[in-house]
Amino acid sequence: MSSSFLSLSLYLISLGQGGYNPSLQAFGADQLGEEEELPCSKEDKSCNKKTLFFQWWYFGVCSGSLLGVTVMSYIQDTFGWVLGFAIPAISMILSILIFSGGSPIYLYKEHDVLQAKKPLRNIFQAVKASALRCFHCEITLPNDKTEVVELELQEKPLCPEKLESLKDLNKDPKGGMYLLANAKVMVRLLPIWTMLLMFAVIFQQPATFFTKQGMTMKRNIGAGFKIPPATLQSAITLSIILLMPLYDKIFIPITQVITRQERGISVMQRMGIGMVLSIIAMIIAALVEMRRLEIGSQMRSAGSQSETVPLSIFWLLPQYILLGISDIFTVVGMQEFFYGEVPRHMRTMGIALYTSVFGVGSFVSALLITLVEVYTSSKGIPSWFCDDMVEARLDSYYWLLAWLSTVSLLLYALLCRYYPKKSDSDNEY
Repeated sequence: MSSSFLSLSLYLISLGQGGYNPSLQAFGADQLGEEEELPCSKEDKSCNKKTLFFQWWYFGVCSGSLLGVTVMSYIQDTFGWVLGFAIPAISMILSILIFSGGSPIYLYKEHDVLQAKKPLRNIFQAVKASALRCFHCEITLPNDKTEVVELELQEKPLCPEKLESLKDLNKDPKGGMYLLANAKVMVRLLPIWTMLLMFAVIFQQPATFFTKQGMTMKRNIGAGFKIPPATLQSAITLSIILLMPLYDKIFIPITQVITRQERGISVMQRMGIGMVLSIIAMIIAALVEMRRLEIGSQMRSAGSQSETVPLSIFWLLPQYILLGISDIFTVVGMQEFFYGEVPRHMRTMGIALYTSVFGVGSFVSALLITLVEVYTSSKGIPSWFCDDMVEARLDSYYWLLAWLSTVSLLLYALLCRYYPKKSDSDNEY
């Protein structure tokens, strides 16, 4: 019975986070005003407000996460799980009350007639209507072959008799061309979304294999205290909290001098830098793991059966810190990118696309592990993820992630070169 209640509570938490995370973040960014569109021109300094919003939003999320793994963990271990769960529950209730209290002063989007209530059905109807227009739009050429007919580009449509129906269709929220344009937006974002999946796969490693690495390393501090391997994950959060303010104070001024652009670097360049840092983090993780395996093999050859090697767990800190720095670039850049590259009425869906990268990335990570298991078992070699950490080959898995991420980065750079930005396309919907 207790396990059923626990499972139900976990499902409710997942459902709640999936509901309010995209909506609340998009709603918060909308409070800065609809006149500030992303992306913006080089001379428009007001666009930096939304960039700062996404940065400090992530700063707040990481601060809360740090409190959770430190203060709340201490309370749960010292005073029990009841108080440990009661404090977050009370905090959420207070936050809802405070959020509701600000309702009179919030900025709300106006619901115009072009906003659809059933987007999937309407997009299908828009595609159907477009196909029908193509079939009914005919061009009749004269039968006299001697007469030369020249078709020139002009503002006058080829089907003038259908012009009024086109106008009516564009005003129809169930079949307007703006719905087809919305579908095109999603298709346009899909390649970039796909290339970011490998970053999300790397994002899964600190809570899994990095922790498994740390369990076999020297964790003693002083006489009797041992560092829990999972606590090193707080290094990611701490690096974000400590280095996030330096991004605007140091990094952006330097890039402004180098690139001679008002914003220093574009959003897509920001995401690319983070992907490069994540690849470097995986290379460092592979090198540290190779060193750990070398020491472990020497100990096994000497007759020792212990899996713990005399290598300090702090050797893992560089890969944790680099992943934290990469989050400052890529995660914040993803929030700004997916928010700014969609129409106003699709911004919640844009933020949902950003969060879905990590959800799908976790499944891709599980798929990769399964494929590696199938490969190693078919070759009759020890599994890369076997329980004996002296026989395991996490270094090979890290190298695989580094190579796959490099390929993904190269394809991402190619897509960025030809990516049709929102500012270059029609934004009148």
